[in-house]
Amino acid sequence: MIVKQLTQLLEANSESSLHIMLPSGEFVPDHFHVTEVGRVQKSFIDCGGTRRESVSCLLQTWTAHDVEHRLVAGRLSKILKLAEEVLGSEELPLEVEYGADVASQYVVADVEVTPNGLLFVLAGKRTDCLAPDQCGVGECTPNRC
Repeated sequence: MIVKQLTQLLEANSESSLHIMLPSGEFVPDHFHVTEVGRVQKSFIDCGGTRRESVSCLLQTWTAHDVEHRLVAGRLSKILKLAEEVLGSEELPLEVEYGADVASQYVVADVEVTPNGLLFVLAGKRTDCLAPDQCGVGECTPNRC
């Protein structure tokens, strides 16, 4: 999902509550805050020597002791509007950072409109060999690489 798609969903469902489901099926507590909206740009060289870049919009979430806090879609839409200058594009893929003990980053695979509000469905991020033919590991498969 990209920023533009999320913004449209948030605006169309401005009074909806927000729920985040981790890849494990567990949920981020409903009283989460979005503490940062950022443009994350990574420039790197893969193991085969090819220069690469990735850019995304990262929503950092955090839970505090104020269990009465509830972020609704309209408020998150306003936060994203404030971040437009920093993001520079509405076409950025969305990621969410969350963690109680260790911060992890997840891809926003989907945002579903449900009777209970908007459900952010997160997927895990995985490492991968980007140049298997260059670094000697051969073709990567889900079971071997």
